[in-house]
Amino acid sequence: MGFLATQIMRGRWQAAGIAVGLALLSLFMPPISIVSSAAVALVTLRLGASEGLTVFGICVATLTTLGFLAGNVEFALFYGIILWLPIWILAILLRAGRSLTLTIESAVLLGGVGILGFSLFKPDAVEMWKHLLMQMTPPEAALTVQPQVDKIAQYMTGIIAAGTIFGWIFAMFLARWWQAQLYNPDGFRTEYLGLATSRKLALGSIGLVSIAALSSGEISVLAWNLSILVVVLYTFVGTAVCHGLLAPLNQGRYLVIGFYMTVFLIPHLLIPVAMIGVSDAWWQLRQRVKSK
Repeated sequence: MGFLATQIMRGRWQAAGIAVGLALLSLFMPPISIVSSAAVALVTLRLGASEGLTVFGICVATLTTLGFLAGNVEFALFYGIILWLPIWILAILLRAGRSLTLTIESAVLLGGVGILGFSLFKPDAVEMWKHLLMQMTPPEAALTVQPQVDKIAQYMTGIIAAGTIFGWIFAMFLARWWQAQLYNPDGFRTEYLGLATSRKLALGSIGLVSIAALSSGEISVLAWNLSILVVVLYTFVGTAVCHGLLAPLNQGRYLVIGFYMTVFLIPHLLIPVAMIGVSDAWWQLRQRVKSK
C-alpha cells in the first residue's frame, strides 16, 4: 500500500492512471473502488482542491472515453462522478477542517440529503425495491420470502446509502493513512482514536430514532432510513472508543485485533458499538480511563 501511495504522489497522470485502472477493476471486484477513490482523495489532501480537481477531471474524461469506445458512455460518466466527486469534496473538507470527525459527519449529511432527495424524486421507492428484490428471488421461493421482502424494501434506500457512505469513509481513512505514512507517521492513528461527536448531535440522533419508533407511515419509514445513517456515524465513533479502551491493556494489540475481527464476523454487534459511540458524548470513556 505504501508503494501505491508513493506512485500516486509522483504526478497527476500517475494518480489518474492508478485511479482509472482501479475503477475498471472495481467493476469485477467492487471493494477495489475504495482504493480508486482514495487515490483522488490523497492528491486532494496533500496538494489541494485545484490539483485534486485536475486529477478528478482527467479520471472522468478517461473513463468516459473508454465508455464511449465500449458503447456505454452514460454509465461510464455516471460511475466516474459517483466514484470520485463525493470523495474530492470530503477530502477538501478534511484538508481545510483537519477534523476526521467533521469529515465523517459531512459524509453522513451528504447521505441524508441523498435519501431525502431520492424520497422526493421517487415517492414509490418501497414498491420499486420490492419489485427489484422479488426479481432476484427464485420463483419457487417467492411466496416464502414475500413477508421479509416487504419489510426489507422499506429500508433499502437507507441500506444502500449506508453502504455508499461506508465506502466513502473507508476511502478517506485509507487516503489519510497514506498521507500519514508518507508525511506524518502516527498522524492518522491520533486522529482516528480521537473520533467523538458533540452532545447536541447525539441528542439529535436519539431524537431521530425516537421519531422513527413512535411515528407511523411514510414519516416512520423516512426516519428509519435516516436513522441507519446515524448508526453508521456512531459505529465509527464506537469502534474508536473501544480501540482506545482496549489498546492500553495487557496484550492490547491482540485484543484490538480480536475486537475488529469479531465486529466484522458478527455484524449484529454494530448496534451496541454504535450505542457506545453515542454514550461517549456524555461519558467520555477514553478520557476517564486515561485519567486513571
